[in-house]
Amino acid sequence: MNRIRDLREDRDLRQIDVAQAVGIDQQTLSNYETGKTNPDSYAIIKLADFFQVSTDYLLGRTDTPPGIEAAIARIEVELDKIRSEIKKL
Repeated sequence: MNRIRDLREDRDLRQIDVAQAVGIDQQTLSNYETGKTNPDSYAIIKLADFFQVSTDYLLGRTDTPPGIEAAIARIEVELDKIRSEIKKL
C-alpha cells in the first residue's frame, strides 16, 4: 500500500512513529508498505484516522487528496446556510 508510505513520508515520520501511534508493530507497517501483507479493517481505520484521510483514499479507491474532503464539507455547510438565508428573503 504505497499510499501509507506516501502519507508517512509526506509528514516526515518514521515507520516506528506511525506504528506506535496506531497500535501495530513496525514490521507489520513495513509489510503493508511493501505489499507483503494487507491491513485488516481495524488497521485501515486506525491508519486513516491517524493520517486524517478517508479509508477510500488510503485504499486507492479515490484520488481525492487529503484535506480536500474536509474543505468540501465545510463549503457545503456554508452553501446550506446561504440557501437558508435566501429562502427567508
